[in-house]
Amino acid sequence: MSRQHEKDLYPRVDEVLHYLWDPIGVSGIPMARDEYQSYVPQVVTLLNENANAEQIADYLNEVVTQRMGLSENLDATLHVVAVLLDWKAALMAA
Repeated sequence: MSRQHEKDLYPRVDEVLHYLWDPIGVSGIPMARDEYQSYVPQVVTLLNENANAEQIADYLNEVVTQRMGLSENLDATLHVVAVLLDWKAALMAA
């Protein structure tokens, strides 16, 4: 992935995590817009390293269960991962 693709991917990952993944339900709270930004670099790294859907889902589920103390929702996580992989593919094709 080129540097420009990575630069373009970063805000998309941020938006997907905030508006779609949103495990604690803060997407409608403007003051919580940065809630998931600390997870964006690792997700971008996984995407850049061509991690598969399971590897990305494992990371997100680890965040939810180990860092947030919540129960995982595998179906929702896999949906989010599919969106992330679609964004990566779209940016690579552009």
